[in-house]
Amino acid sequence: MSNPYAQIFRAPGAKGFAAAAFVARMPMAMAPIGIVAMLSQTHGEYWLAGAVSATFAIANAIVSPQISRLVDRYGQSAVVAPAMLVSVVAFVALILAANQGWPIWTLFVSALLAATMPSISAMVRARWSELFSGRPELNTAFAFESSADELVYIAGASVSVALSVSVFPEAGMIAGTAFLALGTIAFLLQRGSEPKLRLHDRVTARGSAIRLRPVQIITLALVFVGAMFATAEVSAVAITEALGQASAASLVIGVYAIGSFVLGLVLGALNPKMALHRQLMIAVGVLAVTSIPLLFSTGSVAALAVAVFISGIAISPTFITAFGLIERRVPESMLTEGVTWVMTGIGIGMALGSFTAGWVVDAYGPQHGFWVSVAAGAASALIVALGQGVLGDDRPRDADRLQAQPAE
Repeated sequence: MSNPYAQIFRAPGAKGFAAAAFVARMPMAMAPIGIVAMLSQTHGEYWLAGAVSATFAIANAIVSPQISRLVDRYGQSAVVAPAMLVSVVAFVALILAANQGWPIWTLFVSALLAATMPSISAMVRARWSELFSGRPELNTAFAFESSADELVYIAGASVSVALSVSVFPEAGMIAGTAFLALGTIAFLLQRGSEPKLRLHDRVTARGSAIRLRPVQIITLALVFVGAMFATAEVSAVAITEALGQASAASLVIGVYAIGSFVLGLVLGALNPKMALHRQLMIAVGVLAVTSIPLLFSTGSVAALAVAVFISGIAISPTFITAFGLIERRVPESMLTEGVTWVMTGIGIGMALGSFTAGWVVDAYGPQHGFWVSVAAGAASALIVALGQGVLGDDRPRDADRLQAQPAE
């Protein structure tokens, strides 16, 4: 049996843009935690570090879909390059402000401007869609990208914190900014794989992709999936600390991601024939059910690691099928924006999950943090279940395009 991953990388330019995209998206994991690690050391105040990091994350969640909307209209090279340049300059200003003790307001302004960082995860998926739209290889490509995203979150956050703590406070942010600049330039230089502009679609596809019901349903469902992801991290840290084994937190979090990473690669290789909306229903259903054992795993690190491993196995399959549905249900002229909205939903969910889980841990104790995961899993499953009719609608994407037009 041939290797499906080897097959997708035989496509012209695939190896190059996939490698460049992996580097370019490292800052999506490095920046939020890197800001906290940097400012907590240079200014000694965690509230300030958290506030500046939240400013960047929230602003990026709002701005990145608008940048992707412009990408769909004018092309990746025309939009991503200036957006990246603004973000890089703003990150450099933030680093200098932290190092030189500039006024506090400069930290917030820099973080706000850095939010123009484009969603490379959406850009690379658009390139895979250009190569394999309507073909089974696209599911394999999306499986690879979902696994790559998880590796980025695992490695990026760890590298950023390690550099800031062991080298100097700004080291993590400097590395992340360099990855953003060099990776994006390498990505954009590969013009041969850049998605073509659909001139007809640019005229007819008015409005935003978020007006499409499939995008709304999937984005909302993945807000809760993102909350589960963040809750596991916060709760793992709190529980291992309460058990007197704080250093084991990184191991538990790594186990959480590894299970999902492996199953995602397997799913991409198997390419199941079941309808994608039903695959998504099964994936979020598994997420909801496997979150329940977390409530009974707080007595030891070993039990916690096993429960966390089991609870994480369906995350990559959820992402893979969600992005596959977006590719099929969103007009080609809105694809990058549609994918970015889903990525934004995950990011918002992670922010809300971290905050909620932290509040629950502070108020009720570490052993109760996983109740947030259980509630979020049930909410995600309910949303996808209620949206099965819309997600299973196989009308051509041209018909969906009309839904995206604002009322005259």
